[in-house]
Amino acid sequence: MKKKIAGIIILVLILIQFIQPKKNQSKNYTNDISTEIKIPKEVQEIIKTSCADCHSNNTAYPWYNNIAPVSWFLAYHVNDGKEHLNFSEWTLYNKDQKNHIIKEMKKEIKEGEMPLFSYTLIHKNTSLTNQQSAAFLNWLETINKY
Repeated sequence: MKKKIAGIIILVLILIQFIQPKKNQSKNYTNDISTEIKIPKEVQEIIKTSCADCHSNNTAYPWYNNIAPVSWFLAYHVNDGKEHLNFSEWTLYNKDQKNHIIKEMKKEIKEGEMPLFSYTLIHKNTSLTNQQSAAFLNWLETINKY
């Protein structure tokens, strides 16, 4: 009986590998935040390293993203992040949405809530230093014009 259950579990694990979510990778930069707002090089690097995987249309996937159900969890995480902020779709937000997003970014950075602990745990060197947080917050102050 144990062999039968183990066999079923292995079969299910093999079969779910064929159910892969769509990758979050786009080459379209038409609506990117950089087309509307000047981003200092230091802040660009912070966004690329600590934000873009979950808050843009271009995720750099780790090798284990090809293994279900991990791939499903990552897809959910990325889609959830993009619902709150998508740097790749910035120009599509209206004035009120942009104001709200900027306010939320300031709050999240000040409280150390972003990037998420679960992300920084797996992705080394993505936690923001005090200097990086200050640079990001200073930049947010300069774009708070909406």
